[in-house]
Amino acid sequence: MKVLVPIKRVVDYNVKIRVKADQTGVDLANVKMSMNPFDEIGVEEAIRLKEKGVATEIIAVSVGPQEAQETIRTALAMGADRGILVKVAHEVEPLTVAKILAGIAKAEGPQLIILGKQAIDDDSNQTGQMLAQLLGWAQGTFASKVTIEGGKAEVTREVDGGLQTVRLNLPAIVTTDLRLNEPRYASLPNIMKAKKKPIDEKSPSDYGVDPAPRLKVLKVSEPPKRKGGVKVKTVQELVEKLKNEAGVI
Repeated sequence: MKVLVPIKRVVDYNVKIRVKADQTGVDLANVKMSMNPFDEIGVEEAIRLKEKGVATEIIAVSVGPQEAQETIRTALAMGADRGILVKVAHEVEPLTVAKILAGIAKAEGPQLIILGKQAIDDDSNQTGQMLAQLLGWAQGTFASKVTIEGGKAEVTREVDGGLQTVRLNLPAIVTTDLRLNEPRYASLPNIMKAKKKPIDEKSPSDYGVDPAPRLKVLKVSEPPKRKGGVKVKTVQELVEKLKNEAGVI
């Protein structure tokens, strides 16, 4: 079984984000970039399926600038077999990514696509669902456990009320939640081997997709700073502040 794992290059989760002075976006100059943590979980899950003998080939895919090749190399060092980089210089919207991934899926013919439920830069949580619709495949979102057996995928997903288990016919889309697994660290020998693994470079036009953005960012600003708390002497004073100042009652 072939498994496709889309991954995204994002600002490292340990980095404190800085907004540009002109409020046109986030300052990326001299900022550490890394693989989206949810996508890293997806790579790990695909590797575990291969170790169990369920998956035969893992393809890591990224849509972004040339630098995203480094992110693919990380996935290859973890255990992916080969990579595909679809080069786009500017920020790509979720629908465009989904269309490109749909084109790759039709070309490669995977039985399973595992991707992060969302990216930590835009928090859109859209690509997996859009991809399932474009392909007409079953989907299991927010997965905390995945079992593949008998041509079906059993996915335990996290919902507001607890856990829900769904059974999907393959091919299927699975989006990962934090509790699915803990990604491994790439060993030095595997990092060296990853340098020799192939990465195909493509463009959106190869899949008949126009990457031009449909949305325009008007302004990016930092959230308002949190004000310090105050002490009240009586319950009546507390109620008055909640009613008149906070406006919550």
